[in-house]
Amino acid sequence: MNDRRTFLKSLAGLTAGLSLAPSSFAKAYNSDRLGEVLPKRKLGRTNEYVTMLGTGGYHVGWTSERDAQEIIEAALEGGVRFFDTAESYSAGRSEERYGKYLTPNYRDLVFLMTKSTGKDAKTVREHLEGSLHRLQVDQIDLFQVHAVSTPQDVDNRISNGVLDVLLKAQQEGKVKYLGFTGHQNPFAHKRMLERSAESNMFDTVLMPVNVLDQTYFSFTQNVLPEAMERNMGVLAIKSLADGRFFATKKEAGWTTEDPLIPNYLSIKEAMHFVWSLPVTVLISGNENATYMREKIALARSFTQLNAEERLALIEKVKEIALTGKIEYFKQKES
Repeated sequence: MNDRRTFLKSLAGLTAGLSLAPSSFAKAYNSDRLGEVLPKRKLGRTNEYVTMLGTGGYHVGWTSERDAQEIIEAALEGGVRFFDTAESYSAGRSEERYGKYLTPNYRDLVFLMTKSTGKDAKTVREHLEGSLHRLQVDQIDLFQVHAVSTPQDVDNRISNGVLDVLLKAQQEGKVKYLGFTGHQNPFAHKRMLERSAESNMFDTVLMPVNVLDQTYFSFTQNVLPEAMERNMGVLAIKSLADGRFFATKKEAGWTTEDPLIPNYLSIKEAMHFVWSLPVTVLISGNENATYMREKIALARSFTQLNAEERLALIEKVKEIALTGKIEYFKQKES
């Protein structure tokens, strides 16, 4: 507990520096032609500022066409300007829906990111060209090596030229910034940081950040400090452990008689915990516009938790976190 307390206190001063100063950027960043924009945070070492809440593209792909359109519209109306997707989400359908409902009219307002699961240069290049076509854009703001799973997986992708094709795409102007993602193994992330240290090519890292992560096979403790040292933008996913905070999840056949929400903490506490850490954006997947609006309201109501408040939430869920059952997506092999 003392080690965890020290770690949390060491992060206490970092999040405040991420938020956009309202006085000097109010006109440029607090509103646009659609209305009021959510608070923005600086994306690492880039000169970009992105909204603290992002729209998750996975749900945009698998939900109904009507719901997908309404999610996008609700996000825009609520001030969200960060949109996530990937070529692998519903076999490209998520990107296609962005290309239909988002980019034709709102490309100038949004920060758009996508990802490739490709294991070799040829596949990644094909994915990139397909993404550009489906999204109906000439340039992607952030393109990422997607879902690295183990240190060996990282080594294999690098040997197969994946990083080379990303750098070439950036030089060609097809992508603006580069990043990598994963949710299984923090040591895969550490290997990617180690292998890319000389080129320092990555602007962002995407990983699970939630109140449970602090206790079990932690990305926050193993990856976040180095990402901060490199001034990378940290993109937080699975703030509600992919729905495992709730009693049921029909899509995955998940049921429990002891859900974290409401038995341990609230959705507000769970999400405000994440925003109180030095993350740039919390990416939230929502299968309908109602859920999207609820997350927007939580972003607007955010007040930063101090180190003691965050530690108290961690202790609340420590016992259930240690089972490793809720963060089922982690594979504990380093």
